[in-house]
Amino acid sequence: MDEVTDAGIYARESTYLDRYVQVGAASGRVLRVSFPERPEEDAAEDHPVLDRIFEYLEGLEEVDFDDVQVALTLPTDQRAVLEQLRGIPYGEQVGVKSLARMTAELDPDDQDDITLVRTALDANPAPILLPDHRVRDGPSAAPPAVEQKLRSIEGL
Repeated sequence: MDEVTDAGIYARESTYLDRYVQVGAASGRVLRVSFPERPEEDAAEDHPVLDRIFEYLEGLEEVDFDDVQVALTLPTDQRAVLEQLRGIPYGEQVGVKSLARMTAELDPDDQDDITLVRTALDANPAPILLPDHRVRDGPSAAPPAVEQKLRSIEGL
């Protein structure tokens, strides 16, 4: 996908999610994906990332977001965990321990590392693009009702 070139806030209402999907973008990257009940007043509706998200929400075919650049302004260890989310294929799920195992330098048997994974998932700035809903026993940065609908799309 081409770089996310238009800086701003973009939002579109999803009847499936029963709320809006809002994307913040700047400097060629997505900064945040959120699911407010009401969008920012100055939000525009048209953006290529929103188009892709809504194609995904239709659930008619697999859509991946591997080529969408996401700005991860988190500590390095949390960023490493979130980068591994993209390696979990559409329609598959892993546990927190498996995600720790997938992440370099983390030990799935170390409770501090498991806590780190859970903290990173909770801080995920871009649910859907970084599919934390594919981690079955971890928190999601998306609201619980949204997380369940994302899991439903993928048959999880």
